[in-house]
Amino acid sequence: MSQLDLEIITPERVLVKEQVELLEAKSELGEFGILPGHIQFLTTVDIGEVRYVKDGKTYYIAAGGGFAEVVNDKILMLLESAEMADEIDIERAEVAKESAEAALKELSPDSPEYKIQETALNKAITRLSVASKKR
Repeated sequence: MSQLDLEIITPERVLVKEQVELLEAKSELGEFGILPGHIQFLTTVDIGEVRYVKDGKTYYIAAGGGFAEVVNDKILMLLESAEMADEIDIERAEVAKESAEAALKELSPDSPEYKIQETALNKAITRLSVASKKR
């Protein structure tokens, strides 16, 4: 079976560098999937879940947004932040979610801080969702 070379990099580390059968992620235009033989592709990656399949097993990552490029069965993802499901600190994510929700209740949608808190809330929700899928 054909494979894809997947590399997921954050400013802190190389999170994933391996051969996979499939990658799925979220962009501003919706979900996308990459299989071997995919055309060249460049897109943004939204805050959300990234899934990949290796040896028939699905792995889950909480992504904090970034970019993905596909060229010749190689996928390079440059993400602002990313954590494997089993690395996520659930208590910390719950605190971040509650803090962002509380801040949003006090802020006007016109406030510059509103978008920052909205992004923090989306990241916390994603982290909690992905953490629930760890094996």
